[in-house]
Parts: sequence; C-alpha cells; structure tokens
Amino acid sequence: MPRIFGSVLLVLLLATLGPVDAAEVSFQSDVMAVLSKAGCNQGVCHGNQNGKGGFKLSLRGQDPQFDFLALTHDQSGRRVDLLRPEHSLLLEKPTAAVAHQGGRRFAAHSLEHEILMRWVAAGCPADRTDAAAFVRLEVKPADEQILLDPGGTAQLAATAVFADGARRDVTRLAVYEPTNSCVEVSHDGLATARSVGETTLLVRYLHQQLALRIAVVSPRPGFAFAAPAESNYVDRHVFAKLRSLRINPSALAGDAVFLRRAYLDAIGLLPTADEARRFLSDPTADKRRRLIDELLERPEFADWWALKWSDLLRNEEKVLDAKGVQNFHHWIRQSVAAGKPLDRFARELIVARGSTYTNPPANFYRANRDPVTRAEAAAQVFLGVRLQCAKCHNHPFDRWTQGDYYRWAGFFARVQYKIVENRRRDENDKHEFDGEQIVWMASAGEVRDPRSDAPMEPCFLGEPTPPPAADEDRLEELAGWITSPDNPFFARAQANRVWYHLLGRGVVEPIDDFRATNPPAIPALLDKLAKDLVAHGFDLRQLVRTIMNSSTYQLAAEPNDTNRDDEANFSHALVRRLSAEQLLDALSQVTGTAPEFKGYPSGMRATQLPGVQPSRSRRRRASADDQFLLLFGKPPRLLTCECERSTESTLSQAFQLVSGPTINELLSERHNRLEALLAAGKPGREIVEELFLSALARHPTAEEAQMTADYLDGATDRRAALEDILWGLLNSKEFLLRR
Repeated sequence: MPRIFGSVLLVLLLATLGPVDAAEVSFQSDVMAVLSKAGCNQGVCHGNQNGKGGFKLSLRGQDPQFDFLALTHDQSGRRVDLLRPEHSLLLEKPTAAVAHQGGRRFAAHSLEHEILMRWVAAGCPADRTDAAAFVRLEVKPADEQILLDPGGTAQLAATAVFADGARRDVTRLAVYEPTNSCVEVSHDGLATARSVGETTLLVRYLHQQLALRIAVVSPRPGFAFAAPAESNYVDRHVFAKLRSLRINPSALAGDAVFLRRAYLDAIGLLPTADEARRFLSDPTADKRRRLIDELLERPEFADWWALKWSDLLRNEEKVLDAKGVQNFHHWIRQSVAAGKPLDRFARELIVARGSTYTNPPANFYRANRDPVTRAEAAAQVFLGVRLQCAKCHNHPFDRWTQGDYYRWAGFFARVQYKIVENRRRDENDKHEFDGEQIVWMASAGEVRDPRSDAPMEPCFLGEPTPPPAADEDRLEELAGWITSPDNPFFARAQANRVWYHLLGRGVVEPIDDFRATNPPAIPALLDKLAKDLVAHGFDLRQLVRTIMNSSTYQLAAEPNDTNRDDEANFSHALVRRLSAEQLLDALSQVTGTAPEFKGYPSGMRATQLPGVQPSRSRRRRASADDQFLLLFGKPPRLLTCECERSTESTLSQAFQLVSGPTINELLSERHNRLEALLAAGKPGREIVEELFLSALARHPTAEEAQMTADYLDGATDRRAALEDILWGLLNSKEFLLRR
C-alpha cells in the first residue's frame, strides 16, 4: 500500500475517534495498566518466562521498556497495525475477534479496548521524557478493616498520584485480587460479600499495590459482647477486634489446662505430679501470675528457647560439624539464660567473625555460605521479610525490586571464610564440612547485578541509604540499622515470632512473611507488642510474661457459637500436637525413664539436644529415640524458616504410638515409674491419680478413678494392667495435644 494512501486512512480513522493527542494515552500509565487489568502479563500468560504464542511481556509489567519494544518491534507487523489499528492482534485477540488461547479478556468498545485503539491509532507513541512519574496509589475506603454483612457491598475508589501532584481516578484500571471467595470484587471495584469470613484484597495499579482487609460479619441479631476481664493491652486490642466481628471469646481455661499449657509453652515440659498437685490445690487468686514468673526463671526456659533459635539459625551437624553445633548451641542457650536482649543477640550474630569454634556466633555465616543466602537468611530471621522472589524478578506481591535484592546482598559480599581443615567422610559431598573455619571480612568484593553485571552498592531495605564509606565495617553498620529501635521491621518481626510460639499462630501469618499484601490480623496489637518489646530493652522474658498473663493467652480451646469458625483472631486457644521433642520428653517423664541419644550422655532430654538427629552425620547409628524425633517432625535445619518443623499427624506416627519400639520400651522398662508405684504398695486409686496428674496435669474424674482402679485391683498381673492404663493415657488426645 502506498505510504500516502495509508496516511489518508489513518487520518480518517482518527477523525472517527475524535481528537487524539499522543499525550492522551500514556503507554506506561494507560497501556501497561490495560495489560495488567486483562491479565496479559501474568505468569500463566505472556508474562511467563518463555512467553506464550511467540509473544512475551515482563512479569506483571515490571519492565515497561521491554514491553514497549515487544509491542512496537513485532516483525510480522500484526501485533500493532498502524494502518488498520482495529485489526491489530493487540485488539483482536483479547476481544476474541480471532482465536485466543486465553479467551476474551475484555469486550470491544470497552475502556480497555478504547485505550489500546487510541494508542495504536496515535502511532504507538512512547511517553514523553518529561512526563510525571506515577508515585503512589490510594484506595478508599481506607479503614483498618472494611466490615460487611453478607450480601453487603462497598464501592472501592483507586486514585493514582503522580510526581507533579496530579491525581487520576484509576478505579476501572486497577486490578482487584481477593485471597479467598468470601468477597467478590467486580471489574469496576464493587466488593460484594458472599460468605462470612475475612479476606485480604490486593489492589494493584502498575507497580504499586495496597492491601485492604475486608471482613464479612455474621449478622447475629441481638449480639451482646461478653469476654473475660481484660488483663493488659493484649486483651484490649484482641477483644476490640472480636467485638467488631461480633465474636465472643471463649471462657478462660481451667486451672489444669492452663497449668499444662504454661509448662509446655514456657519450658517445653509437663509439670510433675507434685507440681500439678501444688498448683491445683492453691486457692490464691494470683497463682497463675506467680507460676508464670517461676517458669521464666527455670533453666529449662533457656533449653526450650535455645531449641527454637537453633532451628532457625540452622544449627546442624553436616555444615557446622559436631563441635561447631555444640559450641553454637551453648552460646545460644547461655544468651537466653543470661537474659541477653534480642537486639544484642541479633547484633552479635550479624557482626560475628573469627573461628567458628572460639566465636560461636560466626557459625551463622558458616551455615549460610554465599552473599545471597546470607542476605535472604538475615532478612527472614531478623526482619521477617522473604526476599527470595526478588532474586530473579521484582517481587510480585511486595515492594522489593530485583535491585533491592542485590543491593541488600551487597552488605554480605565481603564476608569470607577460610577452611582450616575438612575431615569430611564423603569426598564427593561438597556440602559436608568437618573442621574449624575462620570467618573474616575482605577489604573488597561486591555483588553484581545479573542483568547488567554492574556492581551493586549496599543499601538498607526500604531506605535510599548511601553506600558505606570505604573504611566502614559493613556488618557493623548493618547490625546497627537492623537492631535500631526505629527500625520498622526488627521489633515487629521478633514480637510476632514470640507471639506465634505462645499462641500457635502469628499476628502476621506466616510469621516471617511481612508484606503489605499480608497484613496483620490485628495491626494495633502487633504495633503495641513491638513497642512494648522496645520499651523493655528487647527483653524476651518480659514479652513472654506479658502475653502469658493476658486473658487471650489463657482462653479455653472449646469454642462457642460465635467463634467456632474463627482461626485467625485468637478468640479461643488453638489445639496443636506436641512437638517431637515435647512429646518424647513427656513420654519419658511420665514413664520415669530417660531417652537415649547416640553420642550424648544418658539423661539428656530431647529439648536439650544441640543439633539434629545423629543419623544425619552418618557417624553413628540412630537410636529408636533419634528416629522417633525424625518421624514426629524435628526439622533437619536446612532452611532458615519456622515452616521446616512439622506438627502434622501421620499414620506412621499413629503406628509408632500404638505399637512402636519407643513406647513399648518405655512401658516395659524394668525400673520405670510403674515398678516404683507397685513397689511402694500404694492402693489402686492412688496409683491412678499419680498417673493422671503426671500425664494430664489433672485429677481423674470420679468415673475414671473408679473404672481404672477396679481394673487394676482386679487384675492378676498388676504390672501388665498398669502398662495398659498408662498406654491408654499416653495415646489419648488429651496427652498428645496442647490445648
């Protein structure tokens, strides 16, 4: 077609559409928004790593320049047809005018169609170099949580704010993504409540995204809020949220349930029969408070919380070797026992260097052996930020870019280690280390951007900080920023982790995934927990004390009619299985026997073990108790994540408890608790009470006492009868679960 004839056609087309100025349709603000709205740049479509149908876009529009070239430099000339814009594949495929594997994405003559048509008709112009950049997205209503009755609606309004102060309504171009089906959001931002529940709604426009929390509340005519008395700020914030949801919390747990819960959560062990008797018979009103204070000062508190930190810091034998594991665990335990503040604890880990034998916190870098692994581990452990997605592309659900990822990793680029010796057994296993290593800081070394191979200057997450001066210690500077009371991440992440270990669920869940698209269940609560932690000098015990003394922590697990379906707002205690170490120690304590772990002294409890099961070192044959821990979910410590530990129940676990070697050996052990009870010549009812108090921290009911005592007294083999009774207690849900 002659060029002049094509120009005439283009002029005629522009006349039918009305005046079109290149400035009317912005590629970055309009066309890119349409591609996102239609889902064209999603990972399942053209945003896929390999594209679709020979056409590739950047994932979720993270690279507008790449997308502009992909659209305007199509060799076939069909993707955008400047002479016949209406026949451009960019328009015909999403409207299903021609076959499209993705189906129809928008209708002809819709807003999306008009924007693309005008852009193509204008000659597919690039944006002006002086065009104001989009800097902020605002969404209304901006309430902390939007409350709806079933069938109710809320019209959302999205506004784009530009660098020159201009504001533009982008409600129809924004993308709305609820996390579940209790709320449905229309193309134009009308949220409709479909079923009772809570959801997080992600509102996205270009590279900015905001999360709204929407709750669909059961009507409950005549609802009257009723709750136990508030003990501290924890209850004030939790009960305020429950009141807004028309949910009543459960009643307080009874003394026996609270006693067992407090022991398991604070020190990882069950109360003894004598401890249970003493607490249950205590008539004073403040006995729960006094018990909590006593538990926090016991040495087992340090054992229990050192286990948690050892899991998180990857204290395992294959990389650290046996001596490194022992030394690292000892340092962690001593830090907890001495009440070392969490900020100082974190600082000593971050700045550590020297011999991994003589300076145990240096093992943090021995377990994480390259800059990007260290960067990911430090962000997840200390800040509650998962950066992994930003390694290959901008994070699709958070604000972190690929540049942020590698600038953060730059802080760890100069951390080096020297292998003094390596006595590995398998020379083909390059991940096994057995011998002393020295962690040190080189004077040079940078992380490079994989896209450009340019060196990346270190930068704190979320802050446009200048790079450290050449003579500054990067790790010292990093540790100072991470542990600063003003850091928006550290205190919140640590407070959330402590809350998770006591309540079974984080205020932010998963607990190490802080992002705008994963907001806290009760934001005001998390803020106050973090401020309290800072105000008390990052004192772990003080935060544990505050939480355990709250009525929220002490609620019963039994639900009521209003909170039966609630799992996220702490309206009742969450029932969970005892962890592997808790369960084995509980079995050993109740039966009066000591577990046996290869390579460790007899009598060591599972919660005191420095590392993972010896079988992983391939130097010793695992004992039945080692295998028990593995079966019940003790983590191998290969990941810097709480998620590695499993408390799920399996059929193999059921078989182990019913007839496995561990429980059979504990029951049949010649000199166990049963033998001592029989030798003491106690009557059946006293023996039964002793077993109930030891296993369940409560007295048996009259019916339980009568039935079991009759069975025991009528047995020809009292030892066998006692084994049957105790076997039943140890396999009961009441024993296996923390309620």
